[in-house]
Amino acid sequence: MTTVLIKRLKKAAGRNSQGRITVRHQGGGHKKLYRLVDFKQNKFDILGRIESLEYDPYRSGLIAKVVYADGERRYILASHEMKVGDEIITSADAPLKPGNRTLLKRIAVGSFVYNIELSPGKGGQLVRSAGLAVQVLANEEGYTHLKLASGEVRKVLGSGYATLGQVSYPEHNLEVIGKAGRSRWLGIRPTVRGTAMNPRDHPYGGGEGRQPRGTRRPKTKWGKITGGRRTRNKKKWSSKLILERRE
Repeated sequence: MTTVLIKRLKKAAGRNSQGRITVRHQGGGHKKLYRLVDFKQNKFDILGRIESLEYDPYRSGLIAKVVYADGERRYILASHEMKVGDEIITSADAPLKPGNRTLLKRIAVGSFVYNIELSPGKGGQLVRSAGLAVQVLANEEGYTHLKLASGEVRKVLGSGYATLGQVSYPEHNLEVIGKAGRSRWLGIRPTVRGTAMNPRDHPYGGGEGRQPRGTRRPKTKWGKITGGRRTRNKKKWSSKLILERRE
């Protein structure tokens, strides 16, 4: 079965429909193709074999190309332990080993998981970046309690699916970009410090030579207070699912 697994995405580069910059520091970058990663992994009870581990320019972790028993190929998020030739399966009664995908409520307390569904059937939305994994703390009253990397403990429906293990490439945070040019290849344009600007351009701007900030609270270019101010909506529906706030 032949499946198209890559496509070209239109670049926005931080511009709106009029071509004006609405998000700073974005633009340029090397040409890249988007890999259609299967976050749902909804081929239930069909054995798959890892055909290759590949780089994906749109994400920090590696991806794996899986060939299933029926001949179909799909890309999935690779786990840290995954090797070419390994067999994986998505099933309600899948063996509890890294790379397999199963219901959260089946996973033993203390295990680590990634690519977690927040709404059953919607596909993995939580814990998808390189090296990430969250720990299962409890299974009770239809919910699974997860300890996130930030330290937050939250409830997720136990009827959702998650993959056992840790996302591949945990060394991602040790990567050194090394030169300004590589930043440009990644589509990141230069960031100018507020203190180097004129007073009309930034609250930190102006002054003769190096000057202190001149404002008590740290602010954005537009005068919005940042650094220490809580930005989460107090009426957000999912607040009731958070058992312990992040540190």
